[in-house]
Amino acid sequence: MNTPAELEFNESPHPRATTRLRARAWVAATPPELFAFFSEADNLQRLTPARLQFRVTTPSPVVMQDGTQIDYRLKVYGIPLRWKSEIRDWDPPREFVDVQLHGPYRYWHHRHRFEPSDDGTVVIDEVDYSPPGGRIVDRMFVRRELRTSFTYRMEQLAELFPAANRD
Repeated sequence: MNTPAELEFNESPHPRATTRLRARAWVAATPPELFAFFSEADNLQRLTPARLQFRVTTPSPVVMQDGTQIDYRLKVYGIPLRWKSEIRDWDPPREFVDVQLHGPYRYWHHRHRFEPSDDGTVVIDEVDYSPPGGRIVDRMFVRRELRTSFTYRMEQLAELFPAANRD
């Protein structure tokens, strides 16, 4: 059975980040299956709450590898935002990183890890970030938004890769 997401916020050890979000959940799929899913940039839209109106604007297909840059648009609290990220540390089927090059954060470094566990995979998202406005804005707005978004992400993965299909 898929497990509910575990989320925690802590001080980031990275000198440019204020906070580290760590989200993890067991998903009924193998690391190669999940890595393949995450390798398709358009699938990120499926893992993002509809209210954010998140769209990949880089033309498809996006070939994911070290150095790939991807453009997005989204709305946060009704404010339209553009985001550009770069893929780094591409290591199929174990992990990869996306780093914000341009966007709403002063710093954003998101490591995606896929660890085999009990006939499935523990998906781990580790995000070191620093929002504009620092710790106050983080505690007042950003953590709530990220908690909601990453919980939704893990719930969507559980729906897309149901344990019942693993027999």
